[in-house]
Amino acid sequence: MSTVLIPIPDRDFDPTEVAVSWRVLTDNGHRVIFATESGAPGVADDIMVTGRGLDIWSALPLVGSLSLVGLALRADKNGRDAYAAMLDSPEYRHPVSWTAATLNGVDAVLLPGGHRARGMRSYVDSDVLQRLVVEAFARDMIVAAICHGVLLAARSIDPDTGRSVLYGRKTTALTWAMERAAWRLTRITRFWDPDYYRTYTEAPGQARGFMSVQSEVTRALEDPADFRDVERGTPHWRLKSSGMARDTATDSRPAFVVDDGNYISARWPGDTHTFAGVVSDKLRP
Repeated sequence: MSTVLIPIPDRDFDPTEVAVSWRVLTDNGHRVIFATESGAPGVADDIMVTGRGLDIWSALPLVGSLSLVGLALRADKNGRDAYAAMLDSPEYRHPVSWTAATLNGVDAVLLPGGHRARGMRSYVDSDVLQRLVVEAFARDMIVAAICHGVLLAARSIDPDTGRSVLYGRKTTALTWAMERAAWRLTRITRFWDPDYYRTYTEAPGQARGFMSVQSEVTRALEDPADFRDVERGTPHWRLKSSGMARDTATDSRPAFVVDDGNYISARWPGDTHTFAGVVSDKLRP
């Protein structure tokens, strides 16, 4: 049995990327250890669980519970079911703290994402987690990152080289096309919180998208071409690029995962079954 460490923030992580990864790994006989900043069980972004809060009428009484945009962007049934099951699991109810987390006895580190700034910034910016990621790469362990988890890896600087641990690696992450599409929509429908879908926004004078996940990750790479996205004309490229279709345990067609040896990356919740499956396969003897 292999052991996978999954660090998450105390709140606002994506329910699908965490829970589906947990379900795939545990269903395949692997042990999962969760780590949160406080050492208490974390809580996912409630909007991504329920879908409530993304429609223009969300703040109104009575009709506020109705959802339209939220239904399209929230976790699908697979993600919600996995999240509900994960909440009752002993490993989720008893995480370790980030500072207490160790790689001893751990075979892989999986870095999920999320986008809501109030919770995700502490995760992506954490010196503790960045040092842990550097150590995992130094040990040549399996490291897997999806969505903003890739940004955490990109910000993890190897002190011996002064470069990101992703320098020289092939990777994907949440693409600017996906991030921009969701941001443009939710900045209108959630007008009182227009940057809900942007963890980091541009400072005055910076080009639009400069602080997007794709742009920042790309700046950490040896070659901009090392950032990979779905190529037009490849099998199922329309499905993979739609931002609407999600993979399942039996259908990997919508997913896009980059396998770079002991480093695996993916873009968004719609890739998670396939992403976690690749990790699981690499852990098998």
